[in-house]
Amino acid sequence: MTKGNLTRRGVLKTGAVAGAGLTLPTYLRAQDSGFTNAPTGSTVTLGFNVPQSGPYAEEGADELRAYELAVEHLNGEGDGGMMNTFSSKALKGNGILGKKVEYVTGDTQTKSDAARASAKSMIEKDGAVMITGGSSSGVAVAVQALCQEAGVIFMAGLTHSNDTTGKDKKANGFRHFFNSYMSGAALAPVLAANYGKDRKAYHLTADYNWGYTTEEAVKSSTEAMGWETVGTVLTPLTQTDFSSYITPVLQSDADVLVLNHYGGNMVNSLTNAVQFGLRDRMVNGKQFEIVVPLYSRLMAKGAGENVKGIFGSTNWHWSLQDEGSQAFVKSFGTKYGFPPSQAAHTCYVQALLYADAVERAGSFAPCAVVEALEGFEFDGMGNGPTLYRAEDHQCFKDVLVVKGKENPESEFDLLEIVEVTPVDQVKYAPDHPQFAGGALGTCNNGA
Repeated sequence: MTKGNLTRRGVLKTGAVAGAGLTLPTYLRAQDSGFTNAPTGSTVTLGFNVPQSGPYAEEGADELRAYELAVEHLNGEGDGGMMNTFSSKALKGNGILGKKVEYVTGDTQTKSDAARASAKSMIEKDGAVMITGGSSSGVAVAVQALCQEAGVIFMAGLTHSNDTTGKDKKANGFRHFFNSYMSGAALAPVLAANYGKDRKAYHLTADYNWGYTTEEAVKSSTEAMGWETVGTVLTPLTQTDFSSYITPVLQSDADVLVLNHYGGNMVNSLTNAVQFGLRDRMVNGKQFEIVVPLYSRLMAKGAGENVKGIFGSTNWHWSLQDEGSQAFVKSFGTKYGFPPSQAAHTCYVQALLYADAVERAGSFAPCAVVEALEGFEFDGMGNGPTLYRAEDHQCFKDVLVVKGKENPESEFDLLEIVEVTPVDQVKYAPDHPQFAGGALGTCNNGA
């Protein structure tokens, strides 16, 4: 990769070379002057910051499993997983730039302050050169800002809010996971085809940035096809019993309930909704329906029978038959005895994408990694052809619409893919109103 003519926004900072009248990109000079936690020995340390407690702890446990598997593969252990199917061939199984990969972990607790504290500790005390993980957009936004300030790369884990690559985007941060807008764009046509265009929707929404942007995205996409929104109510992230929020739904004329909840919140709110008989109701001459905009296999497992027939969207599913997905499912299943979740998938991919960018750049310097990832197109990682867009560091790829399976064949066979929405249907301009505000800024090499 030629590094003499770099022009991508947010990367190129130049400085005169003494006596030569020439300029070099910042990241080349940074290799000489140092950058935050530049590896000096035979190892490099990555920081895995995941929810090991709190409402998203089950996702966090699967994320850690995936990261541990990625480290094994990067260090040349195991069968290599998706390193064998990845379109880029920079990774050799000898660590990253020949340095053995080590890692430290932190518990985000699904709380922004706790997540920042654990990330700060991994950077300052453990020497982590990159931070990755998380299953909450509030956490992702907070840690991404910290990493920007500290001068390390942040490879976001499971974060679905538009804000992460919208108003709160940062040059040192990258998101592989899809977002709220994409869920709305993929779901709306499927909901119209199955439930009709004359519907009245009531939203229960988690009271933080992911909930807000998901409600906005689903509202705008469904209203555009004819649905009416008759109620929107915020619910605390710490809520476990949603009974008091279900009663007003019964008293409204809504015939669809949209649960903008994730993890344990969704399991509990869906369970309460079913207990109150919503799925058995007829309203406005129509069968009452429930929609879950963001799904995961772990949530489906927690909700059990209640998910049958309920539509939602997901970033990836273990039943996909492409070569990359099946390679990952095989590796993960061999090590842990069950298939991976979408949280595991996106975290494994993010770890490999970071390592690959370092290899292609020939440097751990953050600005080198930024340059290598911006505009990077790849395949073989389970989502089809994918682009890491330079303008906002958001990945663009196909989106899956799924529904709870009526007749599962195993405890893991809970969701079925009803449509693979092509990437062109979920694309949007970088200045789309749902992503307005904020600036990517410039990369920071730190020390």
